[in-house]
Amino acid sequence: MSHTEDVEVGAAGIRLGQLLKYVNAVETGGEAKDLLAAGDVQVNGAVEQRRGAQLAAGDVVTVPGATYRLT
Repeated sequence: MSHTEDVEVGAAGIRLGQLLKYVNAVETGGEAKDLLAAGDVQVNGAVEQRRGAQLAAGDVVTVPGATYRLT
């Protein structure tokens, strides 16, 4: 079952790969790359495969088992 969690990222935002590590969805950049390559990450409902994609407050990131709402 998926849960939704608010994550505060501040005005500067955060890159997708950094967010995945910050919320413990992955432990390493390599794991983030694999998760993204598999198409298992969505940003605002669309599959996102770029580890460097810039995220900002208001974005919603979904990984298997969890959803993160950026604030």
